[in-house]
Amino acid sequence: MQSLITAIRENEDASRYLAWPADFDLDRGDHCEDVHLASGAPLDGFAGDGAGGTYFFCGEGGEERPVLYADSEGGAALVAVGLTELLRLLLVAPWWHDCRSFTTDESTELAAEYLVNTPDLAARRARAATALGLDLPTTADALARLRKVATEAGEGFVLIFTPENKPYEPLIPS
Repeated sequence: MQSLITAIRENEDASRYLAWPADFDLDRGDHCEDVHLASGAPLDGFAGDGAGGTYFFCGEGGEERPVLYADSEGGAALVAVGLTELLRLLLVAPWWHDCRSFTTDESTELAAEYLVNTPDLAARRARAATALGLDLPTTADALARLRKVATEAGEGFVLIFTPENKPYEPLIPS
């Protein structure tokens, strides 16, 4: 079975949607700071965004590993358990960074802002999901899962700024 990372790299519809509006780039996996997990588990940067944020796989294994996101401002959160879950979130709610109440109404407002510049958003999303072989959750389900992962499972994934041995702030408060 082909990896999702390979599928993204090989499919223009998927890579273009993930580049924008999802702001997810597989060529930006180097984090701007020296960091580690408090648990000592391995941390592998594999993608990033234009604002200096990084997506990391945590622990041992492949694309099924938990995914932690760290921004460039000292905030971090576990955002998915596995690349499949992360991609579903990015496809359904690429504006997840700005969702603070995790509601469908809030997501709908944010989506409206994206639709101004990307009126074909739904069609592009559908092509990307098809190319990656992903069934998409509802927006409400994706945001509820993000909140649950970040606030429950995420407690065991504390990112530390190594030079100062200081933990990153939670991006998604409990």
